[in-house]
Amino acid sequence: MQFGKIEYLNLLPFHLFMKRHFRSSRSYMSFRYHKGVPSKINADYKARRVDAAFISSIKAQKERYVDLGIIAKKEVLSVLVLPNDTYKADSESATSNVLAKILNVQGEVIIGDKALRHYLQGDDQAIDLAALWNQNYKLPFVFALLCSHRYQSELTKMAKAFSRQEPKIPQYLLHKAAQRTGISPQEIKHYLSFISYTLDAKAKAGLKKFWHLSHQYR
Repeated sequence: MQFGKIEYLNLLPFHLFMKRHFRSSRSYMSFRYHKGVPSKINADYKARRVDAAFISSIKAQKERYVDLGIIAKKEVLSVLVLPNDTYKADSESATSNVLAKILNVQGEVIIGDKALRHYLQGDDQAIDLAALWNQNYKLPFVFALLCSHRYQSELTKMAKAFSRQEPKIPQYLLHKAAQRTGISPQEIKHYLSFISYTLDAKAKAGLKKFWHLSHQYR
């Protein structure tokens, strides 16, 4: 399997689980990661350079996906707009750029670990787009979906197994992630408490609402 890997902290628990899950399967011998930011992984998936990946929601509507995503019930901390007179998209993003337009927020969109670092610096002017979405629509926001061209049954089984357990990250991996990102282990754990993964009924309703509202921006 060629898997598109986004190395943001929000997927750390999933990638750890995935490695353990496939290690005991026949697919592990041919398992390979293709790393990149969301916009690159979207392009790799469309070009079929990867078999499966978390694809930005704005790009995933017509794709085959399992009930797993990157979901914020309310705030997310890592998808922000820095208010300004002019709109500026984040080149790493797809979904969040559109979300800012839907919510009519003017400024610079920043996502991922760099946005989380900005949040942790205490900028009380930054706008959390997931929190604003929830304030407006009372629904979770789904940033990405686990999509696949192949290995659908294996990914479905893995998604169910992942959803049944509480994500746990060993301390040594937390410290390794902290060294890579400049975000402390305690801050990483706090951040991950805002991230959900199971695509439940409310998340699906939020996703459907986003797809409907995003139509004019595609």
